[in-house]
Amino acid sequence: MVERTLAIVKPDAVSRQLTGEIIKRYEHQGFKIAAIKKIRITKSQAEGFYYVHRHRPFFESLANFMAGGPMVVLVLEGEDVIKRHRDLMGATNPKEADKGTIRREFGTDIEHNVVHGSDSRESAQFEIGYFFSGLELQS
Repeated sequence: MVERTLAIVKPDAVSRQLTGEIIKRYEHQGFKIAAIKKIRITKSQAEGFYYVHRHRPFFESLANFMAGGPMVVLVLEGEDVIKRHRDLMGATNPKEADKGTIRREFGTDIEHNVVHGSDSRESAQFEIGYFFSGLELQS
């Protein structure tokens, strides 16, 4: 089944000029890029995006980090793309991620792990809508 997921090239990856390499990996996996843009969000917008983590100890640090620089948000489309994208990203902690995954190769620690991806169809729907309007998602 063809589905969509949100991918974020986080501020640490953008500042280290890894955006092209990460996008290249998405394309090599056969993911279609349905939408893409470079943005910078405020701390308040980051808090809204990560609201599900609002009671977690890392919430404040995560919001500050995501608001700390530009990022690239993408909508990826393909067969089973949510799971396939999560497999390509690797574990949240780069030290625990499998060899060959994006986070293992480019992440520096659990917070600076270079990419984000939706973890379910429900979160993908919310996350895509957070950053993209319907006009930006037309096929």
